[in-house]
Amino acid sequence: MSIRALSLFSGCGGSDLALKELGIDVVWANDIWETACQTYEDNLPDATVECGDIREFTQFSEADLLVGCYPCQGFTQGGRRDWGESINFLYRQFDRVLRKTKPKAFIVENVVGMSFGANRELLAAQLTRYRLAGYSVKWHILHAQEHGVAQFRRRIFIVGVRSDIKDFRYEFPMASHGIPGSPFKSQRKAIGDLGKPEAGSFNDEPLHWYYLSRKRRNDWAEPSPCIVGHWRHIPLHPDSPPLERVGPDEWKFSKKGKVRRLSYIECAALQGFPDVFGWTRGTVRDRFQMIGNAVPPPLFKAVAQNLLEVLT
Repeated sequence: MSIRALSLFSGCGGSDLALKELGIDVVWANDIWETACQTYEDNLPDATVECGDIREFTQFSEADLLVGCYPCQGFTQGGRRDWGESINFLYRQFDRVLRKTKPKAFIVENVVGMSFGANRELLAAQLTRYRLAGYSVKWHILHAQEHGVAQFRRRIFIVGVRSDIKDFRYEFPMASHGIPGSPFKSQRKAIGDLGKPEAGSFNDEPLHWYYLSRKRRNDWAEPSPCIVGHWRHIPLHPDSPPLERVGPDEWKFSKKGKVRRLSYIECAALQGFPDVFGWTRGTVRDRFQMIGNAVPPPLFKAVAQNLLEVLT
């Protein structure tokens, strides 16, 4: 008997690719962005994805698992934050679908900023809602590089198991990389054989002061800095000259050399997408946004794998 999943705020399909690799059938997926939905359909043709505002959908298939990565502008550590924006409360739509479908378990992924400072109130509100919906709920911050992703990236996960299931206790995955005998996956291993990128597949704008307020480059032997959704802030390719700190929020190149941001194909590989995953939809900027906003499939797979016992 197959495991059935519903996916909300699915984006281009990073989480659902991971579920597919675990043998889980995504029977319905949804996102509001047409370009992301088209990319999803191109790469996960066995799943049904409907494009539109989740608030407009009222009927859902039965499922064993519900997953969702709702937008995170209200919790992010970078950029503009406004608690009053309705996008910050889309977790209520996840809660609505959770209560309507009553799956055995659910998984939520979001930015780590949700756990900091005043944002903890929004995190607490979500945990309370999901517990009142009838679930035993746990949350944890995971590091993508510890789970086979060639990128330093922290994300928060919320996992719930239906409270009437008494003989199962979920545990978050232990690190599989960065431990003795299994080093972090390096940029060299992830993108070392990709060759020269096509013209136009990366942002060649000058580096502004904000860009150089952070360390945007790591060596070949290390994972990449975090891949983000805005192409102006994409990390530097490791062939770029090293950076050195010259002030609290200021870095400069320690020697002369050719400087280049990563291409979107390189970013996809560093996120853990397979080479066969196609990126033909939208503009180049759209592709960077889809990739940077996606859940790294190896990380989501590690989280979901520990639910297989209860889902079967």
